[in-house]
Amino acid sequence: EVRTRAITYSSTKYWVRKVKYGHLVAEDDPLRAAAGDLPEFKQIEVPGDAEVDFVGNLIIMTLRSEWVPEAGKKYVQGSILYVNAHKFIKYGPKDRIYHVLFQPSERRACENYTVTKNFIVLSVMEDVKSRLEFHKLEKDGNKLRLVGTDKNAQIRMADVRAVDPYEGDEFWLTTTGYIEPTTLSLADALNMDGNDKKVIRRTGSEGYIKRKLKALPGQFDASDMEVIQNTCYSKDGTKIPYFVVMKKGTTLNKSNCTLLYGYGGFEVTVGPHYVGPTGIAWLERGGVYVEANIRGGGEFGPSWHTAAIRDKRGKAFEDFIAVAEDLISSKICKAKTLAIRGGANGGLLVANAYLMRPDLFGAVHCAVPILDLKRFKMMGGEDSWKDEFGDPETKDWDVFLKKFSPYHNVDELQKKFSPYH
Repeated sequence: EVRTRAITYSSTKYWVRKVKYGHLVAEDDPLRAAAGDLPEFKQIEVPGDAEVDFVGNLIIMTLRSEWVPEAGKKYVQGSILYVNAHKFIKYGPKDRIYHVLFQPSERRACENYTVTKNFIVLSVMEDVKSRLEFHKLEKDGNKLRLVGTDKNAQIRMADVRAVDPYEGDEFWLTTTGYIEPTTLSLADALNMDGNDKKVIRRTGSEGYIKRKLKALPGQFDASDMEVIQNTCYSKDGTKIPYFVVMKKGTTLNKSNCTLLYGYGGFEVTVGPHYVGPTGIAWLERGGVYVEANIRGGGEFGPSWHTAAIRDKRGKAFEDFIAVAEDLISSKICKAKTLAIRGGANGGLLVANAYLMRPDLFGAVHCAVPILDLKRFKMMGGEDSWKDEFGDPETKDWDVFLKKFSPYHNVDELQKKFSPYH
């Protein structure tokens, strides 16, 4: 039995106790008396910001920050570890044998996972493209082994959920892409388990999908459209990916009306998803739609997020500007035909981008923005915003926050560039 308590926006404490079947029956059932008294809950010593799950005889920990359980053992931010649950609960984190289920890299992060009867299925993002991995529970639930994976990462988002983790290995697979409506399929992890333990099966989605069940109807004609992933380099040399959605055969003559969207905050992943309204209002009319995977988001895990928080917030703005410059240099558009859009935190993004480079954009859609960072707490800003932006009631304001507050950085002496120049 597990109890949890959220301590802050990003930290949780866990308590566990071992119960028998007899503890779960009615109080007047003879089995209840035979089970004896319930043991006390015991707090487990996991990182406060880790996500914890119990699978078989294992504790699975998803690390949100670097963790050093003891000298000589260090696990990086974004890792997924597993360890024997009984020993960890009884003796604590020291002198335990940890196994790495998922190791993040600079361009690789785990989006979600699900547990079936005999497998753990990971949905992994590689360069903001989806790949599934299948790990089999072995040795009476004490060990995991990679048995299969997608042959190639795909431009889609994938969510996995077990149908019944106690009875079988089927799972629901929900996928979506920029020009592919959300689709629900029934899949089976057991199909990825081969006879040879030394061979990892690599296949397309047909290897595990049993059948497609249903899909949302398309909202626009995407038959003549394509999705392309490009990359550019930010001011500090960081590689920034972005997706371009446009009609096939679009002429790159700098004249295409282009809409660039970004968010870059709170570890929110901007990845492939069906763009129905944008398809109707923009793509069908010949427009080009672009989404930027800038720092501050969750595209490459927690480290991609923390690379653009607090005093490093400007990295997100620089990334966004770099994408805009790359669109122009690749002749997709020019400044006059380039519009930018963002809402809430994305509104803060596009406002800063325009203040920094008013010559770069022809139009700005700044929706429900956070423009006054001095007073965001008075506007109902949550405590989590302080972790993201900084605290304006401390020295943070003078050290870095004021630089990123659009309301305080309008320069009346600067030459004005109309959003419709």
